[in-house]
Amino acid sequence: MATDPRRIAVVAFPGISPFHLAVPGLIFAERAALGLPRFDLRVCAERPGTLATGVGYDIVVTHDLSACRDAGTIILPSWPGDLPAASPALCAALNAAAAGGARLVGLCLGAFVLAEAGLLDGRRATTHWRWLPEFAARHPAVRTENGSLYVTDGAFTTSAGTVAAIDCCLHLLRQELGATVTARLARQLVTPPYRQGNQAQYIDTPLPVAARDARLAALIDWMRGNLAEPMSLDGLAERARMSRRTFTRRFQASLGTSPLQWLLHQRLQRAQHLLETTPLSLERIAAAAGLGSALSLRQHFARQFDTTPSAYRREFSADSGNPPASA
Repeated sequence: MATDPRRIAVVAFPGISPFHLAVPGLIFAERAALGLPRFDLRVCAERPGTLATGVGYDIVVTHDLSACRDAGTIILPSWPGDLPAASPALCAALNAAAAGGARLVGLCLGAFVLAEAGLLDGRRATTHWRWLPEFAARHPAVRTENGSLYVTDGAFTTSAGTVAAIDCCLHLLRQELGATVTARLARQLVTPPYRQGNQAQYIDTPLPVAARDARLAALIDWMRGNLAEPMSLDGLAERARMSRRTFTRRFQASLGTSPLQWLLHQRLQRAQHLLETTPLSLERIAAAAGLGSALSLRQHFARQFDTTPSAYRREFSADSGNPPASA
């Protein structure tokens, strides 16, 4: 049976975290007030009926694992912390879905289930930072990535813990509907519209933290407002009135990524927005986003999004059938 890209199956199980179960629904289902396209989201379980959660109340699940057969995306919420073995029936359902072309997602400890099913062998994956050593020890064939918020390798996406589930699901939504639509939903949820996947899971000192970081916060505001301007690491450090070493260290500690990597992602976000909402040429978009030339824009899109700017525009522009950016 062919998979439906707008159908999502979320697998529930005894002891499930209500938060991780709720996140896919929050991102993919509860958006009627914004006029956004709806997904057909179904919660399923190996044994439908009443399931106990880990926080003292029960939930009722009506669908069994057959809901995975035609789903375009299957999401495994965080598995219990004692890491019980996934059943042969669940592993078989996941393997069948993968063979049928579905996208499989493991939120937090859900990555353990995908790995146990043998679906992550030879692939990059991540999970909650506290369980990363255990994950690597149990599944040495998986290319474990330490510290990433979420990782996509082919049709498989895994994420870090708790709030990173929101980042991961917004990433999935962005792949389906584009950056502008995702930003609208993020504003409604009062959450950042895009945290890059390779951003650190654990940031010692979130920005801004105190008056001593006022210069860094001001610099970041300036960078966001001047993406078309040439920027170098030395120039940014000088503008922040810091040494290059101090600037790099404090930026990494505050945002969990390097200054130039953060800048690249901001510029790519600007390019995505312009492709979705304007008829500007690729050369003008590249210049406005600070990416130089149309050739550079194409190269970055190929590396970051595995597509071309023109294909992205065809799929996500306001006249492509998605809701207009101004809505």
